[in-house]
Amino acid sequence: MSTDKRLVKKTSLDKLFDSIKQQGKTIFAPKLKNGKVNYEQVERFSDIATDYIQTTQSAKVVAFPRTEKILDYTKSKEGIAVVEIDLQSISEVVIWGVRPCDAAGFLPLSAIFNWDTKDIIYNTRLEKTTLIGFSCNKCDESCFCTSVAGNPGGTEGSDMMLTQLGDNGDYLAEIITEKGKTIVDKNPDLFETAGEIDKQKYLADVPVKFNQTEIKDKLANFFENEIWLQQSLRCIGCGACASVCPTCACFDIQDEEHGKRGSRVRCWDNCGLSIFTLHTSGHNPREYQSQRWRQRILHKFSYMPERLSVYGCSGCGRCSRACPVDMNIIEHLTAIQEA
Repeated sequence: MSTDKRLVKKTSLDKLFDSIKQQGKTIFAPKLKNGKVNYEQVERFSDIATDYIQTTQSAKVVAFPRTEKILDYTKSKEGIAVVEIDLQSISEVVIWGVRPCDAAGFLPLSAIFNWDTKDIIYNTRLEKTTLIGFSCNKCDESCFCTSVAGNPGGTEGSDMMLTQLGDNGDYLAEIITEKGKTIVDKNPDLFETAGEIDKQKYLADVPVKFNQTEIKDKLANFFENEIWLQQSLRCIGCGACASVCPTCACFDIQDEEHGKRGSRVRCWDNCGLSIFTLHTSGHNPREYQSQRWRQRILHKFSYMPERLSVYGCSGCGRCSRACPVDMNIIEHLTAIQEA
C-alpha cells in the first residue's frame, strides 16, 4: 500500500497507547530499568522512556526470544510422544518506540529465517507483531545507519513511523502497512489530516562514514588479508556484539530433560565464541579470534548480500557501544575500505 500521512497531536499519544492496550495487545516499549533502557512489557504510557538514543538490546528479542520452547516430549515404552508449540498461543504484540535501524533489522533477520526451510515460529511471532517506529532526532558517534542504506527517519520494516515535529511538537504519522492502517481505522479521532510537512529537518544528522558497496567489493579478495589479525588483537571473544545486534540470528538447540519428560528449546548462540565451531573431535576450523572476527564481518557485508540480497547490518552502533575493549566497527570497516 502507498504511505498515508497523518498528524497525531502530542497530547493524543497517551490516548493512542491506551486504546491499543484496551484492544488486548501486549505492548513492549523502551523502559528505563537499572540505568539501562530496554524493550520491556509496559502497562502505562508513563512507563515509556523517551530520553535515549538507542536501547541496549534490540527489538528482535520480541520476535526472536533469547530462549524459547519449541516442543515438549514424553518418553514411554511405546516411543516418544512430541507436542509442538501451540502457535495460537502466541499473543498479538505491539512494539512501541522502535528506532528505524531496529525496524530495518527485521528484514535481514527475516531473510535468514526464510532462506531455506521457513521458520514457522519466527514467522508467526513477526506476523503477530506490529512495529510503531519513532524517528531519531538525535544520534551519537556510534550511529551509522546512513552508511548502510538507512536513515534516521527510515520507514523500512515499520508498520507506522512517528516523527516529532520539533522538541515539543506534534507527530507526523506515516502509515506504511495494513497493520498500521488498522490502528488508524480503530482510532480515527486521534489521526488528523497532515499538510505538506518536510520531516527531514526534524531528524538527526547522521554522516555517511563508509561505502558499503565498496566494502563488499573489497571483501571479495580479503579472506587471507592480514587486517583480520590486526583488527582482532583487542577482541576478548566475549560475544557482547552479537548479543545486542538486531540482525544476528545464530541459535543452538538444547534438550532439557527431567526423567521421562523434557522440552526442546532454542537459545541464542554466537559465532564470535571459541566453542561455536568446536567439533566433538576437538578440531576447531575457526581456532583463532581473527578467524571469528573475519567471519562476523564477511557474513554481514559479503555473504548475506550475495546469498540473501540484503546486508546483515542496520547501522545501529550497538556493537561498538557494548564492546568492553572498543572494537569500533566503523573504524574497522573504514580501514577495510581504505586498505
